[in-house]
Amino acid sequence: MATISLQYAPVTVDDVDAAVPFYRDALGLPILQDVNYGEHRWVTFGFADQPGVAIVLSDPGAGRSPDDGDALHRLVAKGVAPGPLVFSTDDLDAAFEQIREWGAEVLQEPIQQDWGPRDCAFRDPAGNHIRLNQAG
Repeated sequence: MATISLQYAPVTVDDVDAAVPFYRDALGLPILQDVNYGEHRWVTFGFADQPGVAIVLSDPGAGRSPDDGDALHRLVAKGVAPGPLVFSTDDLDAAFEQIREWGAEVLQEPIQQDWGPRDCAFRDPAGNHIRLNQAG
């Protein structure tokens, strides 16, 4: 059987410029690539402990038909884009404070979930649902 692994996950945001500081500064992800093409922009973030895995931010119209871009923009504007995007951390309390101090909208403070993980939740500047789980 072939081995399959995740390479990148797309994240649609209504304003790439506004979202970059959240992913770079609040989450601490390094920018690997920043590409402008016409009126669109794709910003790729990596993970120090997971080389080859990335998140790619783009606006709703990037690489899509105008109709699809408009439909996706409406979902992003409502805060109901696909998700949540789930991250893990080795220090949930420190990560929570870092992201909250940055100014992200808190959806849930750190709690122990009945199904196992201890986690918390935020929204990125575009309204995407972001969850953090305690690793280990």
